[in-house]
Amino acid sequence: MKDIENKRGYHFINGDITNKKLVNESLRNGIDVIVNFAAESHVDRSILDASPFIETNIKGTHVLLEGARQHRVERFIQISTDEVYGSIDSSSFTELSSLRPSNPYASSKAAADLLCCAYFQTYHLPVIITRCTNNFGPYQFPEKLVALAITNALEDKSIPIYGKGLNIRDWIYIDDHCKALELLIQKGRLGETYNIAADQKRTNLELIYSILDIMNKPRDLITFVADRPGHDQRYALDTTKITREINWQPDYSLEKALIATVDWYTNNESWWQQAKSGKFAQYYKRMYLDRLKF
Repeated sequence: MKDIENKRGYHFINGDITNKKLVNESLRNGIDVIVNFAAESHVDRSILDASPFIETNIKGTHVLLEGARQHRVERFIQISTDEVYGSIDSSSFTELSSLRPSNPYASSKAAADLLCCAYFQTYHLPVIITRCTNNFGPYQFPEKLVALAITNALEDKSIPIYGKGLNIRDWIYIDDHCKALELLIQKGRLGETYNIAADQKRTNLELIYSILDIMNKPRDLITFVADRPGHDQRYALDTTKITREINWQPDYSLEKALIATVDWYTNNESWWQQAKSGKFAQYYKRMYLDRLKF
């Protein structure tokens, strides 16, 4: 937050969203909008231990909803995920599609979505739910695929890919996602859910090929590892609703966004080196190196 920490009106509170007392004390200062980005978000970690996901994603969301209700917050934006829908073989999920999460992370987010819906129906809390596809960009923690691939390639280390790398995801640059959220804060209809996607679907293997080509790194850095349990094959979202209602469109092509992201990690080595130290190294070994396929 260094680029805004000296701005007038900025105030940082270091705390936990499951802490009812702290949340309520913070909301007494007069908060107009809550945007709940806070979440445990990495599927692999949820498979290893679902407990933090239940705590943060469900209990934490409930604490925020209660705080927003008590302090009459004018708008509550719940940042959800396309993973709540599960996998789809063809076509795309709409906002009316059933929720069929496949892993503990997605299940915890689906539960939070349902809590938000209940608070809108029961208490008339001004809630909007957003479900976005895979994000990437600066400052992303290097357990995520794009950040992991770029930082490993910068170190000429192998890049692990689950299975045969044929799982399909739709990728969006973080700036485009945040632009959509800003418009929804201003214009979104209360009680509604909005899908957010850039219609840039790639297999994981195709995505890593693009990154390596941009970086002029050899493709033999790729190493295939045993697939994870319950791995969804394909995600795809229909964004007709958000396009029609608030006239949102992404600005970044996948190639342009990947180039910008590669440049950022190349120029911010001290940040990601620190992020990949300590406990991350132990986690990385457990999740990838111990599962290598020879």
